[in-house]
Amino acid sequence: MNVQTEIESRLAETEPQVEVLLAELVSATTLRLFIDHPDGVTLALCERVSAHLGDYRERFALEVSSPGQDRPLTKPQHYTRFLGRHARVRLREARDGHKSVTGELVGASERDVTIAVHDGVVTIPYDQIARSNLVPGD
Repeated sequence: MNVQTEIESRLAETEPQVEVLLAELVSATTLRLFIDHPDGVTLALCERVSAHLGDYRERFALEVSSPGQDRPLTKPQHYTRFLGRHARVRLREARDGHKSVTGELVGASERDVTIAVHDGVVTIPYDQIARSNLVPGD
């Protein structure tokens, strides 16, 4: 089980309305979580989530925060929710000489996302996405 799945499973029991958008090891000593909640993310919520993950706090510097304007997109439902917004998608391998694609989210399925870029439309399977986020100012 990967770190994100493990944390999601644990928080489902204690904070069922918290959605873990992204759990990433940013270094050997730092674990960063981006969370969301239907009522918004407050400092108190971040503190509660951190308290539920005491064993992670013992192993890592644990950073828990809201997604912010450049919200990470990690699941098919994230792409669907933000159709019409602009996103930057970083690819695992270069495609047409580029490692990232930026444009408007125009479609999303369980398998892939479709983005309107300056010169057309690109469909990218999720398994080819290394990281993706909304582009602020949209």
